[in-house]
Amino acid sequence: MLNGPEDVKGPRALHPIFFGSFDWHSCVHGHWLLARLYRRFPYLSEAVEIRALLDERFTADNVTGELAYLRSPGTRGFERPYGWAWALMLQGELERQTGEEGRRWASSLRPLADEFARRFESFLPLCTYPVRAGVHSNTAFALLLSRAYADAAGKADFAALCAETARRWYGHDTNYRSLEPSQDEFLSPTLIEAALMRAVLSAEEFNAWFRAFLPDAANGAPAALFAPATVSDRSDGKIAHLEGLNLSRAWCWKTIVAGTPAADPLRLRAEQSIAAHLSGALEKVAGDYMGEHWLASFALLALDTDPA
Repeated sequence: MLNGPEDVKGPRALHPIFFGSFDWHSCVHGHWLLARLYRRFPYLSEAVEIRALLDERFTADNVTGELAYLRSPGTRGFERPYGWAWALMLQGELERQTGEEGRRWASSLRPLADEFARRFESFLPLCTYPVRAGVHSNTAFALLLSRAYADAAGKADFAALCAETARRWYGHDTNYRSLEPSQDEFLSPTLIEAALMRAVLSAEEFNAWFRAFLPDAANGAPAALFAPATVSDRSDGKIAHLEGLNLSRAWCWKTIVAGTPAADPLRLRAEQSIAAHLSGALEKVAGDYMGEHWLASFALLALDTDPA
């Protein structure tokens, strides 16, 4: 949003932390990727470079610059809800860091996360309806990431708001009839909703909800949810979204069947589906910028065995 000539600036001036990627939100979850790898794999050969980059980017002055943009006129809906959720996911990862540098990064970025949490707290009560599209506007994905942040940051009231909103939007969904995949989706509207409900309901509540939501899932129906999407042109930014769909489906299925008994037929079908979705998509994470500027983050979601 340009309010006048003074707003005509380059990305580095407008966003002193999150610049240099195709879009702001991809830069945010690129930093999440680096921070998570730094914590989960401290002996990674790139750890020294990651630490240097995050030390350079995650400073109080840079956070002030990011906040200045958010508080300028016309930015109420900037990156809502996808970028908001990824910013909170990043903060949640920083809150889990155990080293001195990680605690410093978390402290520096906390005012930015607080701003996005406040925006969610103002926005969610206004949302009469969820957004079920499998792209950036999807509200189940936003709530799932936001809930993960709330747990990591000890924000019980915010976690409760996310859970209450999820129940209000999705709690009565039954016999869901998905039309996916659509041509440019990178999220499964069906499975991301189920992954969210897995996070906010007790195991008993979720099992009852899921049986009503997808009553034929144990029999492999709808079949489209178990079969990878075809990606016809990876150089097309929208079509390349389908690589992300395959990765995010694998992540969702892992989340949905976590704790399910090994003999459960749904678990077997889900594990077969996970393998099928990953086998092709992991080969395509790098190689074309339209995918590689963001797909690695979704690959890490799908592969990481750490539930936190």
